[in-house]
Amino acid sequence: MRLLAAVMALGLAAMLAAPPAAANPFEAMTVEEREAFRAELRAYLLENPEVLEEAIAVLEERRAQLQAEADIALVTANAEALFEDAGSWVGGNPEGDITVVEFIDYRCGYCRRAYQEVEELVATDGNIRFIIKEFPILGPQSLTASQLAVAALQTGGPDAYKRVHDALMTWPGDIGPAAVARIVADAGLDPEAMAVAMESDAVNQVIEANHALAMRLRITGTPTFVIGDEMVRGYLPLAGMQAQIAAIRAASEDG
Repeated sequence: MRLLAAVMALGLAAMLAAPPAAANPFEAMTVEEREAFRAELRAYLLENPEVLEEAIAVLEERRAQLQAEADIALVTANAEALFEDAGSWVGGNPEGDITVVEFIDYRCGYCRRAYQEVEELVATDGNIRFIIKEFPILGPQSLTASQLAVAALQTGGPDAYKRVHDALMTWPGDIGPAAVARIVADAGLDPEAMAVAMESDAVNQVIEANHALAMRLRITGTPTFVIGDEMVRGYLPLAGMQAQIAAIRAASEDG
């Protein structure tokens, strides 16, 4: 049985590796030989279905590796827009050895779920440079929230942005005029200046630039993280972020 598996594996590997112009190995077989081979292959797979699971696992691993390599290339090609964008809020340790970028939407449940975990990561690690990219994709309220946050940054500076960001991430209801007025007041910002800023070209250009960057990075959902030169598409628990950062640091030390 092991010999049969080896023969079939070699045959299939040869067929898969052969260039398009190469001769089909089945062409050298008679009709009876082809039918016998197919029958043997089918019988073996039915008797050993775990072989299919192993093959699928290998395929998925290879696809994940290719995706990771492609993502690193995308991050490298867009490094300046990701890490040096003057329109985005930067927190944590400005001299940190690892930069974490998060694309967020304030109406995204998983962004809200990740919020406290990212806060804990930045606070407990002490060596993380954290950048937020406003990426509203879940409708008008998402856009309003991002406009409010960016306007706070441009009008009141980084501390004002953080107060507004924290309020938006924990706001319990709709983000309409009443919510905006309450958040602006609680943040100690001038409501008239904020109203003008929210509708300004300067604010909307930041959001549009983030959408263009996300398109180049093939980001379609939130949260999406860039940790070092690696991309994480989707929610990542605190332990996962810590493990990934530890791996990046270890690799840097080994290199």
